[in-house]
Amino acid sequence: MSLSQPTGAELDVMIRARLASIGIDLDQLPAGSTPDPATGSPGRDSVLASLRGFMRTTVLPLSAYSFGADSALAQQVAPPQLYPSIDVVREAR
Repeated sequence: MSLSQPTGAELDVMIRARLASIGIDLDQLPAGSTPDPATGSPGRDSVLASLRGFMRTTVLPLSAYSFGADSALAQQVAPPQLYPSIDVVREAR
């Protein structure tokens, strides 16, 4: 069974929830799609439309990306081990 694309309303709920989790409230933006003439803030509808477009066109390709076995970038899959933060030789003196 293949997954269906989320609707615009479903994406709006997800976008608002993600932004709210980091403290961003889209309700602070002016309603509609025209920017606020006094502050230049974009309209709420245009911001949501832009973020919906981003989610549909960018997130899926990024999540599907994988490092190939022959790729020079395959070495970056596992994070390198960290060096000890304590100088053992200096402390032994």
